[in-house]
Amino acid sequence: MTKEDIKLLLEAGLAGAQTHIDGDDGVHFAARVVFAGFAGLTPVKRHQLVYRALGDNMRQAIHALSIQTYTPEEWQLAQPFATL
Repeated sequence: MTKEDIKLLLEAGLAGAQTHIDGDDGVHFAARVVFAGFAGLTPVKRHQLVYRALGDNMRQAIHALSIQTYTPEEWQLAQPFATL
């Protein structure tokens, strides 16, 4: 599993999402996901959407994934402190 694989899976599973993936060892990753569909959802529900987009890879190819989720509005408020 590569960062690019995770990016493609997330952007396919969360249409319109912008993502940034870190991690170079092939099993430990960090994802920042900006997605309008997160609006009104709890952090747990947001993470469930991310896990669903990654499917069985969360049980097999990805050992650990740190997730930060934002709506586009939340992402704008996080600037200039965060980068995507």
